[in-house]
Amino acid sequence: MSAERERSLSVSLINSDEIKEVDIDECLKLMQTSEGGLTTEEANRRFEKFGPNALPKKKKNPILQFLSFMWNPLSWVMEGAALVAIAVSNGDGKPPDWEDFTGIVLLLLINSSIGYYEESQAGDAVAALMAALAPQAKVLRDGEWQTIEASELVPGDIVYIKLGDVIPADGRLCKGDELKVDQAALTGESLPVTKGPGDDVYSGSTVKQGETKLLVIGTGLNTFFGKAAHLVESTETSGHFQAILAAIGTFCMSWILFFIFLLIVTMYPHSSLHYNYREGIDDILVLLIGGIPIAMPTVLSVTLAIGAHQLAEKKAIVTRMTAIEELSAMDILCSDKTGTLTLNQLTIEKDVLRVFDDRFSVNDCMVFAARSSRVENQDAIDYAIVNSLPDPADARRGIDELHFLPFDPVGKRTAITYKDHKDGKKYRITKGAPQIILNLAYNKDEIQQEVNEVIDDYANRGFRALGIAIAELPDNIEAGEDPPEGCKWEFIALIPIFDPPRHDTKETIERALEKGVDVKMVTGDHLKIAKETARRLGLGTNIYEADTIAHPEKTEQKFGKSVGELCEEADGFAGVFPEHKFQIVQELQKMGHTVGMTGDGVNDAPALKAAQIGIAVAGATDAARGAADIVLTEPGLSVIIDAIIGSRQIFQRMKNYSMYACSVTVRIVVNFSIMVWAFRFNMPPFMILILAYLNDGTIMTISKDRVKPSPHPDRWNLGEVFILATALGWWLTAATLIYFTTLYKTSFWTDTFPLYADWKNPKLLAIRPPYFTYGPQNSFMLKSLIYLQVSMIGQALIFCTRAYWMFFMDRPGILLMGAFCTAQTLATFLSVYANWGFTNIEGVGWGWAATAWVWNVVWFLPCDFVKIGVRTIILSKRYREWSSRVFKKLSIRRLLRRFRDDDEEESEEGEEEEEDEENGKKKKKNNNGKKNNNNNGKKKSKKQKSKTNIL
Repeated sequence: MSAERERSLSVSLINSDEIKEVDIDECLKLMQTSEGGLTTEEANRRFEKFGPNALPKKKKNPILQFLSFMWNPLSWVMEGAALVAIAVSNGDGKPPDWEDFTGIVLLLLINSSIGYYEESQAGDAVAALMAALAPQAKVLRDGEWQTIEASELVPGDIVYIKLGDVIPADGRLCKGDELKVDQAALTGESLPVTKGPGDDVYSGSTVKQGETKLLVIGTGLNTFFGKAAHLVESTETSGHFQAILAAIGTFCMSWILFFIFLLIVTMYPHSSLHYNYREGIDDILVLLIGGIPIAMPTVLSVTLAIGAHQLAEKKAIVTRMTAIEELSAMDILCSDKTGTLTLNQLTIEKDVLRVFDDRFSVNDCMVFAARSSRVENQDAIDYAIVNSLPDPADARRGIDELHFLPFDPVGKRTAITYKDHKDGKKYRITKGAPQIILNLAYNKDEIQQEVNEVIDDYANRGFRALGIAIAELPDNIEAGEDPPEGCKWEFIALIPIFDPPRHDTKETIERALEKGVDVKMVTGDHLKIAKETARRLGLGTNIYEADTIAHPEKTEQKFGKSVGELCEEADGFAGVFPEHKFQIVQELQKMGHTVGMTGDGVNDAPALKAAQIGIAVAGATDAARGAADIVLTEPGLSVIIDAIIGSRQIFQRMKNYSMYACSVTVRIVVNFSIMVWAFRFNMPPFMILILAYLNDGTIMTISKDRVKPSPHPDRWNLGEVFILATALGWWLTAATLIYFTTLYKTSFWTDTFPLYADWKNPKLLAIRPPYFTYGPQNSFMLKSLIYLQVSMIGQALIFCTRAYWMFFMDRPGILLMGAFCTAQTLATFLSVYANWGFTNIEGVGWGWAATAWVWNVVWFLPCDFVKIGVRTIILSKRYREWSSRVFKKLSIRRLLRRFRDDDEEESEEGEEEEEDEENGKKKKKNNNGKKNNNNNGKKKSKKQKSKTNIL
């Protein structure tokens, strides 16, 4: 290539007005390419010059990423405590509190290191799996169509785009059919825009209808989208997870600040107390260090990141982290039928194919159907039809293809215009939804009844019908034009197609119901096909036509209930269009449900975006994946159920830790504030820091703890968390206060056990400072003993908060149990042997340590009763309502299946006995009996509801 050509093909040319004003032929010349595409060598050269077709990723600075774990409100408070220790704790002739300052800084660094490592590991694993779902493009290279990653496209490439594709780069449409393109994400246009040959289309737009070739002009930053993204700084919005973190942080800080305020106003102003400056600062540090759950952001972030990795291993890739929480709360799943509930491996039932024109045989009709199908870039229907021929090449043998009209969700048909070699005439064949094809037929009125009867017969047998029609065209008609009025569409056949259910779908739906998730089938198929499929899958057959919900006034008049109530009650909808899916999701959300929606096509994108949990199934289009929160990499519904169970486990870990952290905060601030007021007991801040180290080291393991997923949809109820945490915090406070009172105010322990207590020694009482700081209640031994008691029962609380009922009913993970045992062994050895004058503690020996262990066991055992009692009082009504609803749903489903089985047996007996009119009358009676049975089933379910309320 000459230097002149090298200069002409440049970024300035791509962005110039010159290239926007020329037609497609001149544009091809300017881009130095042709409709035959580029060579691989030339494409590689251009890739080096223009770079990848992707926005430059902002590389994360690892140091800033590491420091981000120390940039949150809870860390700010702890950082403030560090400043207090080094800058404010400087009085009474003592140096700054270097020990506490160093310990706090190390604690922050350790938390950040763990969070950074775990999140990086999990993030890298999920990123690797996401890379497998990178957008791809079909490009013409070396004269052959190749599939490559969209990021490898270069200016001058020829790309093939079709329905559902996200346009991979800015370009110019080549000669061919018009497209309908959704540009809402770029220009704000709410309706698809029609684009013809020579028109510009932009990266990020979605093809809504049609297919054609595209000449790539701009890539990467030189696209419309790239320029906008480069100019606008991306902003991060506060999501649901951040809101939860903020609420929990506010709860903890409110307790801390309130008690610090009370401590200051009640102790400092009273000169009679001789409460000096440094003593008060130490007490404030105790509340700050012990009360702030410094590990919370790290633990919750790591739990989500590891959870996302675990879901990815179950073939569910999370594209939005907070979707994990919402998935755990999902109580309704609207599932597409084809490819999700069924195999999407279509078969043609030739034996029952119905021909309506005597001129053609069954084989002729199959050839016509194959001609109106794609032979490349096939969907499931085209593939099944073409491959049902003895030789797939027969689909184009003996004809010249002049024009092909691809399928679109609105027209619901395909069409081919061709010239037949036998007679030299032009023909157009169309196939698609039978009612659409029937409306084209010149003799529609004559054959409509017969066609509908065949469609109903197919539907009753679980078959989907495809209509076929043919029209002879005049020689002068353009390839893409509709036949003129003089040309007659001949309705020639109905083809039965069967899509068998997946082998595991019935069992999966049962599992979903047991988990409290109601599965609703949402399909574009005929109502009877939908009901037959639902019957085979064990779903309810209370399925409505989608038009039922299109007009709310008519719905209320006909059914006596609102559209939302109808959607809530229905087992599914048939004949669904994209706008119906969107409406169903919205109506269910208005009724207070957390809705999941599955989809795979561009027409599903609006509903996927509207649902709280949009799920793109395996093989979904780029548009569907872009709108979804979760992308499945394996077909079927069972993957979703596995993801639900996994998300509930993740949520349970987060909830368990949150309740524990809030309980510890309440316990620390209330406990040590009361001990200051009642006894003027000053706990050393450094020992509370040691307590934080051991607690955080243990609690980090909860992100991998063994938990039971909730049997019902689970969601954040912060009121429950805060009330239970407050109750448990006060219970542990009582345990410590009573233990300290019996130690200090009574001689129970020394009279009962031969144990030495320095705070009871008269000789030492006369010495006071420095052995006792501010009185015998601040004995070094007593402080060491209180540290052990507080550490042990406080950390053991996690076994209470992680279990819904009694702690021994939910076995903890080995990692958590091992971390707890290690931490408390260290705490015990510190209490028994440590003689640290700088922090005012002295070893108490094994005898006193044993009393703390026994005392804690006695007080820990009732913790579950406190938890269960409080929960019963505040939540009993809500849980009774939930259990009633779930058991009612399950009982109705089981009753319906049982009665359906009974009905099938009765109908088989009726068919054997149907010999005369008298037997026909018997059959009517049997049908009436069925209705009575169904009504009885509903009455039984109501009785069961009252029983479950008692339970």
